[in-house]
Amino acid sequence: MDSIDTLIIGAGTLGLACAARLARAPQSCLIVEAEQLIGSHTSSRNSEVIHAGIYYAPGSLKAQLCLEGRERLYAWCAQHRVAHRRIGTLLVAVSATERSKIDALAANAQACGVHDLEYIEQARLAELEPAVRGVAALLSPSSGIVDSHAYLQSLLAAAEKQGAQLILQTRVDQLEPGPDGWIVTGRSAGEAFQLKAQRVINAGGLFAQQLAANTQGLQGIPALHLCRGRYFGYSARAPFQHLIYPLPETNTSGLGIHATLDLGGQVRFGPDTEYLEHIDYQVDEQLREPFANAIRRYYPGLDSTRLVPGYSGIRPKLAGPGEPAADFLIQTASDHGLPGLINLFGIESPGLTASLAIAERVAREL
Repeated sequence: MDSIDTLIIGAGTLGLACAARLARAPQSCLIVEAEQLIGSHTSSRNSEVIHAGIYYAPGSLKAQLCLEGRERLYAWCAQHRVAHRRIGTLLVAVSATERSKIDALAANAQACGVHDLEYIEQARLAELEPAVRGVAALLSPSSGIVDSHAYLQSLLAAAEKQGAQLILQTRVDQLEPGPDGWIVTGRSAGEAFQLKAQRVINAGGLFAQQLAANTQGLQGIPALHLCRGRYFGYSARAPFQHLIYPLPETNTSGLGIHATLDLGGQVRFGPDTEYLEHIDYQVDEQLREPFANAIRRYYPGLDSTRLVPGYSGIRPKLAGPGEPAADFLIQTASDHGLPGLINLFGIESPGLTASLAIAERVAREL
């Protein structure tokens, strides 16, 4: 039976970030991915936003790792020539009744360690973004956008440079603790395999709980809630220079349908939130008018006929509909009593922003 030092299951942002951090010759590092391409699910189906760290519960892993990860990500992109732009976000109050929400959000950001927000009154907002309707806003200069696909490729290149190996179309079906590590069973390109791994990182994203359920002796597996977010493109010149976010709506599982820009200058709107029983990436054209109604609250000049169904992503949430937002869960041996195994559960937004900080945390726990 083949034996390796580190097995990373999942070649999304988290798995590849962990590989880039952990791969060090002469130790062997193997990344396995069930799909035919890296980053096939949540990692390539998101807003591509580098988050500032405004929204999360102070002291939570999301808050801590977003701030740390944000700075690590900007530095990584500069070093590895990954396309990105620090363009800033405007969080817009569209009515006087929302001013209190701005105050609460600013206080929360301060408690999380975000100290660079600027309060913008209506006249200044109109100067910055003439197309946006609002009575006030918060300007977050630390927010940005990144080419997520180029970022994934840069992580893989860094890992492979240190000796890591990637094998696609390879699914791990079972993990069993052994006397000197883990016995790993699965299928690769249709062929059954078994190997030994001294340490295993379950970075399976949407499939992390499925693997955890097939891990012998593992307890404390959190429930998975699939939450789809759909996006519409806009077949017109982008009317904004910044990312435009409405204030978060009460009792929803997302940040509202916001406007983001890609590095080519095209605007897209989304995501919405919809809980699912099964993975489904469809975007129904009938959503155009509900999207348009939400967007017009802050962009009254929207031409809804130019909204084009785009793509969707699915968040691996640990909280169900109507429940308080759940934190990241980095489950280690101190949690489950199984040495050499780390499970990454519920790594939704700001997972892309926090990915390098999560990888650093994983490295410290091994």
